[in-house]
Amino acid sequence: MRCGVLFDEGTTLWAAAGTEGTERWLRSVLGAALGLPLRSGPEDARDAVRLRLDDSLAPEAYRLSVIANRGVEIRGGGPAGVFWGAQTLRQLLGPEAFRRAPVSPGIRYGIPHQIIEDSPRFPWRGLMLDVARHFMPKEGVLRYLDLMAAHKLNVFHFHLTDDQGWRVRIERHPRLTEVGSWRTRTKFGHRASPLWEEKPHGGFYTQDDIREIVAYAAERHITVVPEIDVPGHSQAAIAAYPELGNTDVIDTTALSVWDSWGISPNVLAPTDNTLRFYEGVFEEVLELFPSEFIHIGGDECPKDQWRASPAAQARIKELGLADEDELQAWFVGHFAKWLSARGRRLIGWDEILEGGIAEGAAVSSWRGYGGGIAAARAGHDVVMCPEQHVYLDHRQADGADEPVPIGYVRTLEDVYRFEPVPAGLDESQARRILGTQANVWTEVMEDHARVDYQAFPRLAAFAEVAWSALPAPGERDFAAFERRMTAHYRRLEALGVAYRPPAGPLPWQQRPGVAGRPLDGPPPNR
Repeated sequence: MRCGVLFDEGTTLWAAAGTEGTERWLRSVLGAALGLPLRSGPEDARDAVRLRLDDSLAPEAYRLSVIANRGVEIRGGGPAGVFWGAQTLRQLLGPEAFRRAPVSPGIRYGIPHQIIEDSPRFPWRGLMLDVARHFMPKEGVLRYLDLMAAHKLNVFHFHLTDDQGWRVRIERHPRLTEVGSWRTRTKFGHRASPLWEEKPHGGFYTQDDIREIVAYAAERHITVVPEIDVPGHSQAAIAAYPELGNTDVIDTTALSVWDSWGISPNVLAPTDNTLRFYEGVFEEVLELFPSEFIHIGGDECPKDQWRASPAAQARIKELGLADEDELQAWFVGHFAKWLSARGRRLIGWDEILEGGIAEGAAVSSWRGYGGGIAAARAGHDVVMCPEQHVYLDHRQADGADEPVPIGYVRTLEDVYRFEPVPAGLDESQARRILGTQANVWTEVMEDHARVDYQAFPRLAAFAEVAWSALPAPGERDFAAFERRMTAHYRRLEALGVAYRPPAGPLPWQQRPGVAGRPLDGPPPNR
């Protein structure tokens, strides 16, 4: 290497005020990987790493300068910008920098002279992880936060509750985890599969676990947005507290946490008791999660029980509503106002548009672009996450060896060509697109290796789409991206990511005999 900077035992680290978080991260992660102490040193030390804030840059923008005899300087418009610059420095040092301990002690690592200036296209670059269908222990969640940080993703959408499990301890309602956090058995494969795993499955996070996860994310400039599903996807909650269900229609005391997949017909009753119960839940959620946005789900709420329920019909009449869609909008609107009064904002799946959307609410557009377009035109903020493009639980190829194939075929190239901003929006409407998010629903992912396989390498392509202002989808150079992925696969291997190889699944990644959704089947439900 010529005219660059060497990293060795003598390399020092200098951090200006406001960059201490990145200083700690570099010393603990990069220092451990390369076996270097990265001691504190003077600002003008030769071959030092210097961290600075620069208010001429946007908050998440950075400038990384590698200059011979002067070292490495990372300037960020804010602490986040400095941190993203440090992630780029890690990439430049090679795959060894992604390990937890040095594999070649005593080696001097070099970086050629260069200047990199970069900034993100979107403020919301997200990953949604479903831990309700299959629980991921705390250590796995922390690992995924590290993987997000390595790809400059900054919003972790934490799907904590669903029909198949309730995953966060609520002190005033302990049965939500005592009963609602585990099921007696689990469907193995798609919901049409005849296979079952005949053993209990469950788990939950204590409130201290959540505090640790939120703090760990914050150190990596990742915001954690919790999701508590209402009024649908609530069978686990009703199993724990039967009075939350439509007791005048079914015997809710006979319900258990659901052991299969799909859309449960058992939804929350639109009663004052239900509202007060969930206000108590959200009070504790707000204490745990400082995020501006709180996700309330709001999707896939079958109305059959409400249609059959005299109590629900009386509520519709009492409120002067037209139908059950407006009843759901009233339910969602109640929590939009409740959250707004506490300085927070509601975000929900695009079904919250049905029956009228609450003022100030934001929309996660999952059923294609349509919901996002309608919301943006109505003056609402939008996160684009259409299932046809960025649902990473969907199959990656149409081969027979693809494990538990569900949904659309979405290859690495398909994800790379995804465009988050829909066509047809004017400039002011386009500004309503906060960003984009990849979603990982875990019905057919029984452990972290399966999550890895579905998420990677497609999450790397998604991260580039979310960060960079790329050309139009048809003009993107996928061949160049593939060449860069050759180096990135080595980083993923160093991180221990069980990604899908370009040639197809390895033998132990396959699930022979486990049924998925037929390739010619209809689009899947969420």
